[in-house]
Amino acid sequence: MTGFSVSLIVSNLSNVASYLSPIFETIPSKVVPAQIEKVVSLVSRTGRDLQRYDKSGYRQVVGCVPYRYKTPQQGNGVESKEIELLLISAQKGKGMLFPKGGWEIDESMEEAALRETIEEAGVTGELEERLGKWQYKSKRQSVIHEGYMFALLVNQEYERWPEAETRQRRWVGLDEAREVCQNWWMREALEAFVNLKCKAEEVEIEGDDDYSLVEQSF
Repeated sequence: MTGFSVSLIVSNLSNVASYLSPIFETIPSKVVPAQIEKVVSLVSRTGRDLQRYDKSGYRQVVGCVPYRYKTPQQGNGVESKEIELLLISAQKGKGMLFPKGGWEIDESMEEAALRETIEEAGVTGELEERLGKWQYKSKRQSVIHEGYMFALLVNQEYERWPEAETRQRRWVGLDEAREVCQNWWMREALEAFVNLKCKAEEVEIEGDDDYSLVEQSF
């Protein structure tokens, strides 16, 4: 290809860009970004290049206890609020757990919690109370993790999500959640959720007849 041909192609591309520029300016600014955001939010982050650690070298982990309300009609016509919890299958092992993952340096704790919940469970919603902070040791590595958990009121459930091929998700009542959740610190987060969220709102939790008090650090 001659220098003249290259120059002509560059010139033509410049003319096309100049022609299309006014058209792009007439498109509302939120249209394309909103579509892109919906697509990008369903792609998992990989690697630990941006992983956040505290001064002691503890890996920072953030997650959510996703929940939703059920409002079945009772015989007397009065509605009774009940809560269901969303758990996901572990990638390794047979247990179930709540979505969680690494908190990275380019995002806030809240952003990390929402991102990890979309990636692992395929749901999002209104992020609410922080339930506490726990320290635990990784089963596969001799690394201490510091985990933070939030309550999440789910308002959107995706049919496809990044880890749909490797995880299952299931809405369950409290009794089942306590039974199948494999991580001790997540079970404590669940108890913190029961006390801080459910008792405050005086709502019923499906399958639960009593509440146990758990103290956690905030």
